[in-house]
Amino acid sequence: MTEQRRFPGVNIIPIHGKTPRIHETAFIAPGCTIIGDVEIGAQSSIWYNCVVRADVFTIRIGERTNVQDGSVLHCDPPRPGDEEGCPLIIGDDVLIGHMAMVHGCTIHDRGFVGLGAIAMNKSVIGSDAMLGAGAMLTERKVMGERELWAGRPAKLMRELPDAAIAGMRAGVAHYAENAKHHAEAVGEAV
Repeated sequence: MTEQRRFPGVNIIPIHGKTPRIHETAFIAPGCTIIGDVEIGAQSSIWYNCVVRADVFTIRIGERTNVQDGSVLHCDPPRPGDEEGCPLIIGDDVLIGHMAMVHGCTIHDRGFVGLGAIAMNKSVIGSDAMLGAGAMLTERKVMGERELWAGRPAKLMRELPDAAIAGMRAGVAHYAENAKHHAEAVGEAV
């Protein structure tokens, strides 16, 4: 079955000989555009009106990760002086809030990007770390495990308590379950 048939209302666009690879259990909501060298893992969800554009380099999204409504994901290619380029690497069980801009960075397993936040090239969000709503993580900044960063530019605020970590994990489980309901509703609406 072609990706277009599996995901009605989604633009799946191959470019430069690269076609998005989406696990059969992933949910891609109508209105999304997925372009190029993208891999999306099992039980992950890309919500309404997101753009995942890997036209110049790679985007890898792990398992059970959710990218919420209106977010934009992109990357930068290798260049002279930057032979590594800026792929976008997103681990497992990651939460990316509505309207986030995630560009050429790394988000480790269980990382969190808040509503409207920006993570720029070569920045790193550690495991169980949270980039607060509206924050801007500038190029090459590295967030450690369990850290909360906020502001523009983002700065370390404090270590996250166990309750916040538990809340993020509950959010991952909620989105994985909710994606199943939306997949059924989209299928019935077609």
